[in-house]
Amino acid sequence: MRRVVAQGTFDLLHPGHLYYLTEAKSMGDELHVIVARSQNVTHKQPPIVPDEQRREMVAGLDPVDSARLGHTDDFFVPIRDIDPDVIVLGHDQHHDDERLAEMLTEEGIDCEVARASARDGDDKILSTGRIVDRICEERC
Repeated sequence: MRRVVAQGTFDLLHPGHLYYLTEAKSMGDELHVIVARSQNVTHKQPPIVPDEQRREMVAGLDPVDSARLGHTDDFFVPIRDIDPDVIVLGHDQHHDDERLAEMLTEEGIDCEVARASARDGDDKILSTGRIVDRICEERC
């Protein structure tokens, strides 16, 4: 059985999230999703939706076999627990693929790192930031 890990903030779910998770699921048999805790989101604005609510929404998506919150202090704790064959990063996630692969090796975790493709060709809003901007433009 090939285990896949996807991870992200998943604030204000949108079709881009579903596309990412569907593609990640296609790379294996089980898709385990790690939802970032608000306190660990430092590379962008903090999530609007509370941690457990974001986890619950992700867990309810069809491609997802399990969803859990990330560890408060150690990024690798849930990865060790899941023992994935591949970690799939979103097309626009800030992680450096090569550096992540090096860190996994340093931690003794044997899995590949893949990058999901971008969804394009339609007019859907595929970014939480763009959703927030649009709400502010039209409702504020």
